[in-house]
Amino acid sequence: MRWASRRGDPRLAIVMTTALATALAGPASALTGFGTGFGFIVAIGPQNAWVLRQGVRREHIGLVIAICALSDLVLICVGTGAIRLVTGLAPWVLEVLRWGGVVYLTAFALSSFRSALRPGALEESAARPAASVAATTLALTWLNPHVYLDTVLMLGTVTNDFGPARWWAAAGAWAASIVWFTGLGLGARALSRPLSSPRTWRVVDVLVGCVMLGVAVHLALGS
Repeated sequence: MRWASRRGDPRLAIVMTTALATALAGPASALTGFGTGFGFIVAIGPQNAWVLRQGVRREHIGLVIAICALSDLVLICVGTGAIRLVTGLAPWVLEVLRWGGVVYLTAFALSSFRSALRPGALEESAARPAASVAATTLALTWLNPHVYLDTVLMLGTVTNDFGPARWWAAAGAWAASIVWFTGLGLGARALSRPLSSPRTWRVVDVLVGCVMLGVAVHLALGS
């Protein structure tokens, strides 16, 4: 009789229905998170330009991909788990990051233009050590205010809309990050030999410099 009464308990039915709904919503939330995250990440910016450049140079590209993907994981988790706190801090934090990003990106752009004008900078002997590549990757990732606006605030808002399934959506967004950075970096590396002429290096450096300078101007104008 006790078993029969539990079968008829409406509270148990509600719990089971809720659990089933959450389980079914999980994969759908992950797919939505994947698509949304992919849309934010694919946009051309300093980080993607840097990954492309390092892939073509075949220079510590695995390290670059890992730093980019792990950084996105941290940012996505912050946005999903602490969106209200981040929103409260955003006004002054983003302003500091904005001007720090302007200074850094402008300097990086000038360095890229200088490299394009000096053939010696394109030779294999000019390869950078892993620590230097890692530091640049971290700077281009964490000094870009758009990363916080897109990944933390906007994407965090999207994932939180899924309620109990928000971490499914966050997982989907991170999967998009892994797929994109791996494809971009290894794809550029696979094409590095046909693109290894000095003229190509100059074009890559000029394009990277233009992207960096364009983002710096965009940030300085506050748009």
